[in-house]
Amino acid sequence: MTDQTELRKEILYVHKHRFATKSFNPTKKIAEEDWMTIMEAARLSPSSFGYEPWKFLLVKNQQIKDDLQDIAWGARNSLYGASHFLIVLARKNLTGNSPHVKHMVEDVFGVPYSETSPQTIFFNNFQKNDFGLTDERSLFDWASKQTYIPLANMLTTAAYLGIDSVPIEGFNKESVENYLEKKKIINLDEFGVSYMAGFGYRDQEIPEKKRQSLSDIYDVIK
Repeated sequence: MTDQTELRKEILYVHKHRFATKSFNPTKKIAEEDWMTIMEAARLSPSSFGYEPWKFLLVKNQQIKDDLQDIAWGARNSLYGASHFLIVLARKNLTGNSPHVKHMVEDVFGVPYSETSPQTIFFNNFQKNDFGLTDERSLFDWASKQTYIPLANMLTTAAYLGIDSVPIEGFNKESVENYLEKKKIINLDEFGVSYMAGFGYRDQEIPEKKRQSLSDIYDVIK
């Protein structure tokens, strides 16, 4: 077999053996080098216009984990057994005139920022006229969509490293956000919770992966 054939087999093997782990072994911990590789995969993820409207919170505090049990029902197994537990935030009200965009343009892209620059005008036009992002909810939902790109990369990277994972949307968003604000962990004027995720080592057998056939979901338009 060619190297490319082996690579294709390896890629599909990893995806076939990745699954949303329901039970973690609480005694097994992810090595720091492996964890930072997962986070680097998140950091290197693409985002619309490169504006990276996200933040990743690694929760180590046991009291916070205990408090989240009652308001994050889908996270209970991860809060108890996962080696690493993430809360991922999406930025609110991100437009071409936002302080975060100014920071990205000047401090990350390394170019001057102006509210009247062609880039800013183009971005604002895209949001308003192409995608209809004209209110707080639609802007947050758009930013939240961006955060799912690094999620996919984190899950896949973890699977390559033999680490199990589970993406989590099973929580009361308002309660979790209010709790995190009360703890002074987030500023709700800037961020909202997008999702949670647990990473560690499974304490269960991998079930058979069931998906629609490719012919059900894939059409070629000629």
